[in-house]
Amino acid sequence: MNPIKSAKKRSGSGRLRSRSDTITTWAFLTPTFLILCITAFIPLLYSFYLSFHSLKINMPNAQPVFIGLNNFKMMFGDERFATACKNTVFFVVVSVAFEVVLGTMLAMMLSSDTKATRLIVSLCLIPMIMAPVASGTLWRMMLDRSTGVINYFITLLGVEPIAFLADIKYAMGSIIFVDVWRQTPWVTILMASALKGISSSSIEAAVVDGATRLGVFFRVILPLLRPVMIIVLMIRIVDGFKVFDTVFVMTGGGPGMATEMLPNFIYNQGLKYFNTGYSSAMAFVFIFFMSLVSGGFIMLRNKVDRDMG
Repeated sequence: MNPIKSAKKRSGSGRLRSRSDTITTWAFLTPTFLILCITAFIPLLYSFYLSFHSLKINMPNAQPVFIGLNNFKMMFGDERFATACKNTVFFVVVSVAFEVVLGTMLAMMLSSDTKATRLIVSLCLIPMIMAPVASGTLWRMMLDRSTGVINYFITLLGVEPIAFLADIKYAMGSIIFVDVWRQTPWVTILMASALKGISSSSIEAAVVDGATRLGVFFRVILPLLRPVMIIVLMIRIVDGFKVFDTVFVMTGGGPGMATEMLPNFIYNQGLKYFNTGYSSAMAFVFIFFMSLVSGGFIMLRNKVDRDMG
């Protein structure tokens, strides 16, 4: 057989196969893309449109009134918006720091593959798989000043009951504690999986060179964990900024504005006070900021991959 004709035939069949794969791929992606357009992209574009308008959705026959950038100007002069941003940043920084440190410590202890370790890991999954509303309701009842089980044990020690969720000194700490309780197991599992992927020869070489346990951790294990840790930080920080249901169930943002996070503030403006345009403007600023944060972590991850490669 002529080799030129054979090569042309193989090339033609390759193009047909490639075209067929492309059609198949789009056939599977099209339903998902259509659902996303209906449920996400179209409402997102409408929210962007509303961010330049004033609209009170509780008024009969209300129509959007174009006001330009007034919603954005009002946002950056709103003290309650600034307070919600400060609360959210404080919550994210403290809770994520505790989760990563505790999660890494627990991962070091649970990185073996014994039956006891697998049992402990399974038990650690319970807080993570609970719905945020369910866990928030559970802790709200446990932390209640009058009927909560925690205050019951406190009174047994001769201490006055503490209003964990109604006192400005304890409310934010209580919210952070519950978030750490829920999310630390997730960090632990990811970090434990990453630890199992580290070659034992690297650790043995460091020990032979005379490195202490802390030296092995900070100079060998921690640098090798950086790619996974960056992803963990990105997901937890973005997820922390989106916290809503736990705060809504436990404190509703109170007392005062002590625990009001930015998502709760946006929700209240849109669905409690019916300032639809204002809440849409805040939501888009929030989305833009989260995009910058995610992009920064992705760039950092790529840099770490290049350095390690």
